[in-house]
Parts: sequence; structure tokens; C-alpha cells
Amino acid sequence: MFPLHISGLRFQPNGRAVLDGLDLQLSGDGISVILGPNGTGKTLLLRLLAGFLPAHGGTILWGGAGRPDGRMAMVFQQPMLLRLSVFTNVEFALRPQSLSAAERKERTNEVLERVGLAHRAADCARLLSGGERQRLALARAWAMRPRLLMLDEPTASLDPSATEAVERIIREIRTDGAKVLMTTHNLGQATRLADDIIFLAGGRVQEHESAQRFFARPQSAAARAFMQGELPWRIAFDR
Repeated sequence: MFPLHISGLRFQPNGRAVLDGLDLQLSGDGISVILGPNGTGKTLLLRLLAGFLPAHGGTILWGGAGRPDGRMAMVFQQPMLLRLSVFTNVEFALRPQSLSAAERKERTNEVLERVGLAHRAADCARLLSGGERQRLALARAWAMRPRLLMLDEPTASLDPSATEAVERIIREIRTDGAKVLMTTHNLGQATRLADDIIFLAGGRVQEHESAQRFFARPQSAAARAFMQGELPWRIAFDR
């Protein structure tokens, strides 16, 4: 499944180039965070990788193959939950896998415990708070034991306490062996979680650096302008 190699990726709805020859290579380790201005294609890139949309050009190779040979999962900013119990929301996602009913039950209970929702297992998922819903969505993805987990703005509407809980879960999923690829507008979150930063602008990858190097000294003018716009009171890079 890795390395993931993207070459010349294009997506041009109604002739407008959102992604315009994007090139990127990713290893199967760590947390990669995608940054960039609004409308630059961050969420779109995740949807293309997940197969929700067809690309208009370019290639995506998964370890040299045309399709991934491992499990993928994606968690959206507003998670889609079934009008069923917390337990069933996780257990239902495991039914396509070759697991017995006892194995599905065991794995579901395990992940609910790890995300702090075991005590809500019998409750309707629609009654959960925003932070609990996001933790449930992560539990559902985690239970599938994905090789690649994609997250689209996973804490965009959450308060600091809920954000901290979600970030802890993301770190644990990475430790369990999943590659995490996520978008965020929260630069503080990016500094806390990212092993590497992918900066998109103009439909292409402008920079792909370790998080430490990117935040210390972004190389592209677009990245410097983005950072200075987000944190104008304390960012001043040498030209």
C-alpha cells in the first residue's frame, strides 16, 4: 500500500483547476498534516484518495499498484452516524469483515473503552455531544484496523477539552500502526500532531517538509504568506 505515489493529479470541475498537476509521495509511517488556504483542494485530495471522486488526470500508485491492498478509513468533519446505539455504530462497520459475532463484539467493546465511550454503548449515537460523536467516528474507523486513516478537519467545531481528547486518540491510532493523513486549519494542532507538513496552494504541493523544518522556516512565498496571515502577531520569517 505504501509508498503512496501521486503524480500529475488533476481535478477540474467545470474547467476550473482545483488540483493542477499535484505530485506527492508518502511513506506508511507517522501523521502527515495537509495545510493550505481555503479552496486549495485539501479535502478534495482526501476524497480522491478514498475513491469517492474520479480524478480528471494523473496517477495514484499504492506501493506500485493501481489500488490499495490494505484497509482505508475516512472520518469527516461532521461524522455520519446511524440512528442506532453507540455500540451498533461500531459493530455494524465490522460486518463486512471476516469476523465472528463474538470477535466483532470484543473489538467494538475494546475501541469504545479506548475512546472513553464504553459507558455510552447502549445510548443512541444521535444523543452524543459533538466531541463524543467525533470520538465515536474515530472508534468506528479504528475498529477496522486501517492501514491508512484520513481525517478531514476532525476538531473544527470542538472546544479545547474535546479537541485534546480527539488528538490523544489520533496519536494512539498512529501508535497502533496506521498512517494518518489529515487536514486542519489549526496551526497549533499541526505543531502538536504532525510528523510532516504538506502545504497546498495553487492546486499543487508547494512544500512537503518535516513539521519542525516547515514551522521554523517555510521555503515558499505562499507558505510564508499563509503562516503570517494565520499568526500575524508572532510570525516574522527571514527573507
